[in-house]
Amino acid sequence: MRGESTPRESALPLPSWEGPAILLVDLDAFFASVEQLDHPAWRGKPVIVGGDPDKHGVVSTASYEARPFGVRSAMPSSTARRLCPHAIWTRGRFDRYRQMSNQIMAILHDETPHVQQVSIDEAFLDVTPTAVNREHPAAVARRIQRRVEELGVTCSIGVGTSKTVAKIASDMDKPRGLTVVYPGGERDFLAPLPVRALSGVGAAAEERLRSHGIRTLGDLADADVSMLVRLFGKNGLVMHVRANGGDNAPVEEDDAVKSVSNETTFARDLTERADVEAAIATMAAKVGRRLRRKGLKGRTLSLRVKFDDRSVRSVQRQLPVPSDDELAFTPQLERMVDEVWRPGMPLRLIGVGMSGFAEGGAVQQSLFDVSEAAPAEGDVPPAIKDERKRRGLIEATDLVRDRFGEEAVRFGRELRGKGNTTGSASKNPADYK
Repeated sequence: MRGESTPRESALPLPSWEGPAILLVDLDAFFASVEQLDHPAWRGKPVIVGGDPDKHGVVSTASYEARPFGVRSAMPSSTARRLCPHAIWTRGRFDRYRQMSNQIMAILHDETPHVQQVSIDEAFLDVTPTAVNREHPAAVARRIQRRVEELGVTCSIGVGTSKTVAKIASDMDKPRGLTVVYPGGERDFLAPLPVRALSGVGAAAEERLRSHGIRTLGDLADADVSMLVRLFGKNGLVMHVRANGGDNAPVEEDDAVKSVSNETTFARDLTERADVEAAIATMAAKVGRRLRRKGLKGRTLSLRVKFDDRSVRSVQRQLPVPSDDELAFTPQLERMVDEVWRPGMPLRLIGVGMSGFAEGGAVQQSLFDVSEAAPAEGDVPPAIKDERKRRGLIEATDLVRDRFGEEAVRFGRELRGKGNTTGSASKNPADYK
């Protein structure tokens, strides 16, 4: 049976469900919806949450009233302003979004312990009927929608037998949609959709598939597997399986930590070493604080930079001992930057990350797409050599920030970059924990 966009309050009984049942709950235009909730005068009007159009900003979220004008997430703010000059703009209130997200995630955990949050506004749930609980997955989804709506925002939900099907179904009917793909109907549901509907198929992959006559997921499902493997390696086989509706990836409620990281896009490109080092220090301080709050120490240190032509370079190094101490690992980052940048080269973005944890919990997927890290070359001394003094300083600054906020304490050179950010919001889970 093809996926059905279930009526908002359709009556039971529903067709029987046998086998796995996965939900993907996607909050509708989340940041913008929270702003409209908190600002009643903005309801029914185009609202854009994003960075400054004059400072390389990007759109984080556009309300549904702004979307008919062509405004989309990740679009340059300058383009969005041109398309919708009368929109209401806001840089966002991320503590408020985190608060609302936590309330919604609590609702999901109340429905089932099997919840995997993949971003601030998305989560997978496993609601497979059991011998003890035979409640229909669509009934669970409807109840979640009602409970979320009581908070003042809405969500769209896809229901299927796998993560792949649930994710695609959640995008079919927005906002406040509920699309159910019953067991056995996966192939019919997927077949007419464009290949870009499949997660992981970007513009380059789409073009390669089109060059071989593959335009829809039905074409992909019927394609020769060996040809797909030649084109995409092992990912070709994964794409083929998912296009046929198969995907047994579990909902992992304790997704292992891959990386704790932070990155910033600058309103004005950085070209001087002092500014670059100040930005690195700021990113490293945020990563160190997140590591300590999670009780984690990592051995693999990462640095990522993006230039004004949007090209990206990354480098990683193995630390001699696991660390959560930015005063110890920032000097290593300053040495690493020499491998990817020279003074005078305009830098638009800098990211710092730490991975290689002995134990973990759910933080985020890595920002970095880099192969195995090389060992650190030579001993790079920490900013303060006395470890006791260094830890004392870090503990003191953490206490002040806990009480008075993240901006209450900043080291001198970090102030060089104050105000030189785009104000764009992220949906990365780590930025809201």
